[in-house]
Amino acid sequence: MSVELRNVTKLSGLDTHIHETNLKFEEGGFNILLGTTLSGKTTLLRLMAGLEKPSQGEVWFNGQNVTGMAVQKRNVSMVYQQFINYPNMTVYENIASPLRVLRMPAKIIKEKVGQVADLMKLTPMLDRMPNELSGGQQQRTALARALVKQADLVLLDEPLANLDYKLREELREELPKLFADTGATVVYATTEPVEAMLLGGYTATLNEGRVTQYGHTADVYHTPANLVSAEVFSDPPINTARVEKKGDRFLLSDTVNWQVTPSLRHIPDGPYTIGFRPHHINLNPIADTTVKVEGRVLITEISGSESVAHIKVGDNSWVSLSHGIHQLEVGNTVELFIQTDRCFCFDHQLQRVTN
Repeated sequence: MSVELRNVTKLSGLDTHIHETNLKFEEGGFNILLGTTLSGKTTLLRLMAGLEKPSQGEVWFNGQNVTGMAVQKRNVSMVYQQFINYPNMTVYENIASPLRVLRMPAKIIKEKVGQVADLMKLTPMLDRMPNELSGGQQQRTALARALVKQADLVLLDEPLANLDYKLREELREELPKLFADTGATVVYATTEPVEAMLLGGYTATLNEGRVTQYGHTADVYHTPANLVSAEVFSDPPINTARVEKKGDRFLLSDTVNWQVTPSLRHIPDGPYTIGFRPHHINLNPIADTTVKVEGRVLITEISGSESVAHIKVGDNSWVSLSHGIHQLEVGNTVELFIQTDRCFCFDHQLQRVTN
């Protein structure tokens, strides 16, 4: 199904939840809405589902304006972070309910429910009632119901947030494949940049009710159009600093400068903002294009085989993510190495400067 938002806005009193948005999702693909809490993800999903009407603009399905169409008339499935199941039905009946509405034969219903229940590891629980399940099991039941319906448009609002780590990792890998087989257009909302990368497909970055960029997920990550998109798609947060371009050099301070990459030598001299992700500032030089800075350790943490350090460098507070376990003492001064060829450059409007 083709899904398009045309000049859509959503107001609530004096508050603007969604600023004017024009967005056409990849048809039959996996589309991700990536943004922090209150960025507008759930509101966009509800507008597409028909649970809310836009204050202005139109929602189009397959070339048809469905803005005023009742939610019951849209072939849409929606799964929320907070699981919603029918409390008076067994797990089997919950999953089978959309197929019964479509009046499918009992034999086909049994087959389809069995397949999706096996996938969601719900087979031993088909005879249980929802109140006999854990939260994760109830969410899997809601996901199974959305899968089995085979809707043209599937809207998933942080559906894995309440699942245990192992199952969440498994489903992140499986969900795109599952829906690819159905031909449905999927829109998946998440706050996690890592989840967006793992799911792939296409990503729209959202910030305060505005879509700041849309495209192939890898492209949005590697070539953000602006600083806001880069910030949305960075965890830990992207590091930024003001620099001055003079000739073929970027000057961070009186003592720290580096050669401008060939693709940016044409830009005018003057002030710019650079951005670089935490794994591009390390405790050891790992490339020829690194520049050394010194900073004071504010916070340290070790996550598995990686070390995270919050560092004060001049007036800047940065985050460094290095492979290996590094014991750093809070308050000490350490040397850090920025991979300058991995820095993004943004102009005074915080749009990325490109060649």
